[in-house]
Amino acid sequence: MGTVIDSHFLALTALVTVGYQFIFFLITALLKFDKVTDFAGSTNFIILAVLTVVLKGTWHFRQVVLSLLVVIWGVRLGLFLLMRILQWGEDRRFDEMRDNFGKLAIFWTFQAVWVWTVSLPVTIVNASDRNPSIQAQDIIGWIMWSIGIIIEATADQQKLNFKNFPENRGKWCSVGVWKYSRHPNYFGEILLWWGIFVASTPVLKGADWLVILGPLFLTLLLLFVSGIPLLEVSADKKFGNVAGYRVYKSTTSPLIPLRL
Repeated sequence: MGTVIDSHFLALTALVTVGYQFIFFLITALLKFDKVTDFAGSTNFIILAVLTVVLKGTWHFRQVVLSLLVVIWGVRLGLFLLMRILQWGEDRRFDEMRDNFGKLAIFWTFQAVWVWTVSLPVTIVNASDRNPSIQAQDIIGWIMWSIGIIIEATADQQKLNFKNFPENRGKWCSVGVWKYSRHPNYFGEILLWWGIFVASTPVLKGADWLVILGPLFLTLLLLFVSGIPLLEVSADKKFGNVAGYRVYKSTTSPLIPLRL
């Protein structure tokens, strides 16, 4: 993708990602311990960002900033999800695959693809020799990332606080940013990764633009595969017969925080 150096970096990040996810796959499959799944995903992003910027060694300002943004996101989300799963107990996503080696393998393979693909913009920026001056795209991308992580972190904390109150058991979260979006955390996630892509564009040239597959893959994944669809089905099963929930669902944006 662009240069021989890029190809080496892409191969290296692929190998590191597969190896790292394989370790956690073995932990899940052999020890039946699935509390580290999200932590494994988040920390893998950190490893790729730090590894590529250190190996390249040019330490361009744009490389350092984008790598730092990924590290901040990964540490925040990884620790939050780890603490949450340790508090709540087992990961329900594995209820039907905990004893199915094949399904587990597919899940962990998919997670490796997700990490490697979404990391593409940062990987290419860190692998590149190009270092144009800071441009409007950089500033816009950093602002998008900042807004995105604030929304995501706020939504995560508000929902956790809501669920920790015993009187809210059996209720759906509709407080704070959840008043304006049924999945504000996903909106923040999508926005921040598109921000990282936008901030990478001053470096991109030719085939490098294929890194748009990163945020595009994430967006499609959350909108149509493992994000919103699964949670909507789960919520409908729990609260579908509750009139208040049906009103909430029909009057609240599925993703972008706004008043319908």
